[in-house]
Amino acid sequence: MQLNITVLPGDGIGPEVTSEALRVLNAVAGKFEHQVRVNQKLIGGSAVVRTGNPLPDDTVQTCLSSNAVLLGAVGDPSFDRLPVDLRPERGLLRLRQALGAFANLRPATCFAPLLQSSPLREEIIRGTDILIVRELLGGLYFGEPRSTSGSAPNRSAIDTMHYREPDIERIATVAFKLAQARSRRVTSVDKANVLDCSRLWRDVVTRIGKHYPDIELHHMYVDSAAMALVSRPSQFDVLLTENMFGDILSDQAGAVVGSIGILPSASLGGPVGLYEPVHGSAPDIAGKGTANPIGAILSIAMMFRHSFELEEEAVTVESAVLAVLNKGYRTEDISTVGRFPIQCAEMGRRIAESISHAEIRTGQLT
Repeated sequence: MQLNITVLPGDGIGPEVTSEALRVLNAVAGKFEHQVRVNQKLIGGSAVVRTGNPLPDDTVQTCLSSNAVLLGAVGDPSFDRLPVDLRPERGLLRLRQALGAFANLRPATCFAPLLQSSPLREEIIRGTDILIVRELLGGLYFGEPRSTSGSAPNRSAIDTMHYREPDIERIATVAFKLAQARSRRVTSVDKANVLDCSRLWRDVVTRIGKHYPDIELHHMYVDSAAMALVSRPSQFDVLLTENMFGDILSDQAGAVVGSIGILPSASLGGPVGLYEPVHGSAPDIAGKGTANPIGAILSIAMMFRHSFELEEEAVTVESAVLAVLNKGYRTEDISTVGRFPIQCAEMGRRIAESISHAEIRTGQLT
């Protein structure tokens, strides 16, 4: 199969983790005899430096002409002095819009070898396997009007949370369909006791849920969900959220399962899927070689599964990650007392070697 992929390394640790993700991608392609074509383009702060634009038109067109997009990360405090429209994060928001990526899937799974990496007790997190389904193109991140007016010390700012009924319908439908292939439970998160948007959200999700009688639907306020996520995380299966709530809860879920560095994501809904680790650019550790590439590598697994419908290849990546963790290898963020962490590049190399040296039998690495 021809795999035509656009890679956007971005800022901070983005280039480091995408390099290792590509190493793993090439190992899988070699194992299964796929042909890989990679186009690398600019986004975020690196694009601002080179072109003055956080999302050049050439990047958008290349992404739209590919089969899938792999993104590293965007953002750096050094760009905070720029106008909002020129900051790195605006490039990512505009890319999501250009790709029509309204459904963000963020799995948070507790790997058995990483039970001791979580700040929570093992008996609390054991068995945690959550899929956060986050609406990605609405809410406060895209609502209008937005503005800051006046002068210090009397400035005021406005952000608008906005959702249309069809926006909620389509993300809810995604969540219910995904739940059918899992444990058949959806927890919808809102703040319906305070927000009109949340009251609409709950009403629409309830209505859509009636079309899926095999799915057990629960509603939960976001503050209660945040508390349950650290006290009873294994109770969740599919967690359905609006944009900002999903952003916050998925980062929290990363800490629950050991590190945000191991969380992948897929942003779907348009003609081209966008895949990226959840962790962000982490400029404080950029260039030190201590970044965790597992989130980016598992994003490759999601790419195989959702964009190319190659389930065996996806399982191969996931199994290789687990195999390396089972051997005791850890990057700094998931290392525990008594262990010596390995570098980002070594983790990527060991995962790729696990793929290259393993036998593939009935969808499993042996």
